Amino acid sequence: MFTFRRAGRYDGDVLGEIHAAAWEAAYAPFFDREFAEHGVRSRRTRWHARVAPGAATSTTMLLAERDGRALALAAFGPSSTRPGLAEILSFYGHPDGWGSGVAAALMAETLTRVRDAGFARTHLWTLRDTPRSRRFYTKCGFTGTGAERPFDFGDGNPLTQVEYEHAG
Repeated sequence: MFTFRRAGRYDGDVLGEIHAAAWEAAYAPFFDREFAEHGVRSRRTRWHARVAPGAATSTTMLLAERDGRALALAAFGPSSTRPGLAEILSFYGHPDGWGSGVAAALMAETLTRVRDAGFARTHLWTLRDTPRSRRFYTKCGFTGTGAERPFDFGDGNPLTQVEYEHAG
């Protein structure tokens, strides 16, 4: 039903579209209109540098597709704050794919690749006030660690993120 592939040098637009659409649906309501509109625009273009030839990164970027259309993305790599753990740095599904199972399938594929890379545990951060994402991570076997941190998206009004961890 779904296929998975590593994002490549020509995928900046598709990565940006998934990120922008998901961010607009889930996160834009937390910000004033002007800042949210800027956030959506910037997410459409920021992925190009990450997939450009010669980009220095230890991050793996995956796309999940159905019938040739990319519907979700995951970016993961070694954690910069928790040695020995992998960290899911970005995980977004296009709203057109919500409810289709694409996100759960991509998470399963991501966790398989994380294990294949030699990591026994994975962590991620998500906004405290996004119950949809928190339910999703719990369904995928993640548990809250109890850790919280402020995260400023750039508007000077930090939002609280909570940490989740997956073993196995």
